[in-house]
Amino acid sequence: MDDVQRYIQQRKEVDLEFAKTFDDGYEQFKIGELLRYAREKAGLTQEELAGKLKTKKSAISRMENHSEDIKLSTLFHYAEALGKKLQVSLQ
Repeated sequence: MDDVQRYIQQRKEVDLEFAKTFDDGYEQFKIGELLRYAREKAGLTQEELAGKLKTKKSAISRMENHSEDIKLSTLFHYAEALGKKLQVSLQ
């Protein structure tokens, strides 16, 4: 089990609503969960990350909670603000 899977399992255990809807909606918000996980692992709050991206906390929240149609350039900047590189793969 990798870090993301472990995070998801832990979140399912503490958030019953998340657990109920996770499997059905997983593909729709997988990117948002990965973004949230990366931000939390970097030790940043949504507000701190918003400051780095020169945007509002609400914009970070939208990216993490409603990311079904997020731009690739937005993902690039998000990763860059965390000191990460964006990697995209097709499988």
